[in-house]
Amino acid sequence: MNSNMIAKNLQHIKSNLPENVTLVAVSKTKPISDLQEAYDEGQRIFGENKIQEMVEKYDVLPKDIQWHMIGHLQRNKVKYMAHFVDLIHGVDSFKTLKEINKQAKKHDRVIRCLLQARIAEEETKFGLTFDEISSILASEELLELKNINIVGFMGMATFTDNQQQLKGEFLSLKNFFDTLKVNHPSLKTLSMGMSGDYQLAIENGSNMVRVGSSIFGNRNYNT
Repeated sequence: MNSNMIAKNLQHIKSNLPENVTLVAVSKTKPISDLQEAYDEGQRIFGENKIQEMVEKYDVLPKDIQWHMIGHLQRNKVKYMAHFVDLIHGVDSFKTLKEINKQAKKHDRVIRCLLQARIAEEETKFGLTFDEISSILASEELLELKNINIVGFMGMATFTDNQQQLKGEFLSLKNFFDTLKVNHPSLKTLSMGMSGDYQLAIENGSNMVRVGSSIFGNRNYNT
């Protein structure tokens, strides 16, 4: 996609986003030049789903970029991004939290994390049940992890055109989020919505959206 189009797409999306909603530009598989174009347009938050690719881009792009890890996280690769990653979206086990804490401590950092909730009907989606999330947040062991900060939840809805189903899935996580944050004031971020459904996600409580193809152009798989 040419740079003009990336700039126009970003301007269009940002002009229609509520002030309280954070835009994560999903740049996975995209060349450095595309990210630089988005950066030049003022975008500072980029999402990647492969750690190696994110590290390579981090090394050459401006250092005021906030890098979000949005893909499924393999614990043995956390160490490669612990020195710079800003937010990890897809934390779906306590073991992963412990590993992030361990690696963050080595760099004297506190890494922000989102617990991934399973809201889709699809069996392939990763994530924790609401009960599992509640248990993690209530656990004494969590208090020992000083180098992570759980700041919210992430959810991926079912890949469907059924708007009522999507709305129900988004709302279920929003209601759960609202219930939990009463006793956990650090919960401020609800990451829901991608290129195909982010507007519906925002209508149903999302304050962070992960948008790729609507900025950078279509891929041959879902963004």
